[in-house]
Amino acid sequence: MRRTELGGWIAVGIVLAALAIPWFLWGSATVVAGLPIWLWWHIGWMVLASAVFWVFTQRAWGIGIETGGRDTDSLDGNRTRTERARDGRPGGDSP
Repeated sequence: MRRTELGGWIAVGIVLAALAIPWFLWGSATVVAGLPIWLWWHIGWMVLASAVFWVFTQRAWGIGIETGGRDTDSLDGNRTRTERARDGRPGGDSP
């Protein structure tokens, strides 16, 4: 499952990068609400990219980097890294 999720996020990243520049709108003189259509594309794309990045940070931050294996902190048990970061205790990864 984790490998499938990683592949999915890689595909999403490639699509976001590939369509960031509206090649198909080059040469278009269409104006909507006083702005060129390609500028509206960029506005919409930035909103979409921001939403996708927010979902990524909530669901898959660290995928492909962290092993997701055993948690060595006996006080935190099965809590995720995000939950530990939100509890306000000082510290970080132990050496």
